[in-house]
Amino acid sequence: MQIPDELKFSKDHEWAKRTDDVVRIGITDYAQDALGDVVFVDLPKVGTAVEAGASIGEVESTKSVSEIYSPVSGTIAAVNETLSSSPESINADPYGAGWICDITVSDDEEFSSLLNADAYRSLTNN
Repeated sequence: MQIPDELKFSKDHEWAKRTDDVVRIGITDYAQDALGDVVFVDLPKVGTAVEAGASIGEVESTKSVSEIYSPVSGTIAAVNETLSSSPESINADPYGAGWICDITVSDDEEFSSLLNADAYRSLTNN
């Protein structure tokens, strides 16, 4: 199970990587493994305002449908359109090609309060 040290994590199993005022998010290796084969991703719309903890989309797998929750508040700046035709990218590369969206952050404190890799390892017993 990969839990990269340079990322932040939510208790809902999303990862977050900050570059300036934009946070790229996706679901963790732990989450994609629990879901099984991802077959569809409902992406948020660019320009949508989001609140930390609110649902911004869904990931559908052969096992179930799971909500994607925003770990930070802000505005959707970009989405990974590749997931529309290749949702399995989430399984193959959850921290790279399987990213879900970029959010322009409106509250710096929210990102800072996300879990670090060690805290996420403790949460998932990894």
